[in-house]
Amino acid sequence: MANFEFLEALGQIARDQNIDEGELLIALANALLAAYKRRPDSAEDAEVEINPETGEIKVWGLELDLEGNVTREWDATPEDFGRIAAQTAKQVLMQLIRDIQRRQMYEEFANREGDIVSGTVQQNDNRYTLLDLGRVEALLPQAEQIAFERYEHGARIKVYIVEVRKTNKGPQIVVSRTHPALVAKLFEIEVPEIANGIVEIKALAREPGHRSKIAVASNDHMIDPVGACVGARGSRVRNITNELRSERIDVVPYSDDPIEFIQAALQPARVREVRLDEEEGIATVIVHDQQLSLAIGKEGQNARLAARLTGWRIDIRSENEGQEEEVVEEVWTDGDVVVDETTVVLSDEDGAVTGVVVDEVVSDGDGDVEEIVVVEAVVREESGTDEVPVVAEDEA
Repeated sequence: MANFEFLEALGQIARDQNIDEGELLIALANALLAAYKRRPDSAEDAEVEINPETGEIKVWGLELDLEGNVTREWDATPEDFGRIAAQTAKQVLMQLIRDIQRRQMYEEFANREGDIVSGTVQQNDNRYTLLDLGRVEALLPQAEQIAFERYEHGARIKVYIVEVRKTNKGPQIVVSRTHPALVAKLFEIEVPEIANGIVEIKALAREPGHRSKIAVASNDHMIDPVGACVGARGSRVRNITNELRSERIDVVPYSDDPIEFIQAALQPARVREVRLDEEEGIATVIVHDQQLSLAIGKEGQNARLAARLTGWRIDIRSENEGQEEEVVEEVWTDGDVVVDETTVVLSDEDGAVTGVVVDEVVSDGDGDVEEIVVVEAVVREESGTDEVPVVAEDEA
């Protein structure tokens, strides 16, 4: 018997929920077969068939041989199966729809790991911030949040998809505001030349919420990569800075020549000379006295980011090394650890070295200070040896 109303209702549900109608029919047939199997008079082997054109539901009893092949089949549809079908449909359809939607959402977002999305802040607590992405919610853990950012309810922010986890309640999407790739993705959105592949992002270093350095190169000699990223009167980079709550962004030209690249990476400081030790991977940078603090940056930030950007250990020195007190800043990377070492050489009135003070700051990949070590060595002329009277360690 045809059941056009049932078929029409099923089709409407499929359209409203953006679900394939054939998939719904298969899932419903499986649920109806399970309901039929619970009857005491059911056939040992059976299958349920739903005609996709008429909506007619039939149960076929099957007789199988030892190899599982069908040797006989017959119509085993119970007389009251229409009532059973209606009850079963009500019970399983909504569950089936939820399961299908969860799977579809997982498949959709599983392919979007590494993408950037916009979300609305729904809830805040000490562990995470909950974002509404439209069809699904995302978690912004405390560890992936910029330290001083505050997310007000209803505020809209852009985040980077770090991971998509499959759970019984649907996909769990973990997002980040601190990931370096967030900056790269924002540039792809704002700069058409990057999206089109004309300009490439060659390297990126970031201290979230404070400062980022990005090195770019152009595949077209007619296009200035830095100018394309900055935009007219800084409009493009300003939009990215505003999204990152005023995080400073330095855009520098990339070069295959390590000397040129290191000089560019230390901008805005002007570098006088770069000496490379390729075996040790150390670059000794000489700057004018007036440029020393600018090259090092606040709390060594400019030098740290330049070291991460270029992959070289950078030793920054003043061009004037003949003063009574010589200060040398050396910054290098070791994996995700950044070591910022300041050496002060103390001299007497005759220019003889009387002491050396080494102040070493060890930071992790996020710029958080892990350890501070201060070593003071006093040089004794009469013995020709060094005495180390003070060693102080402080963990932050």
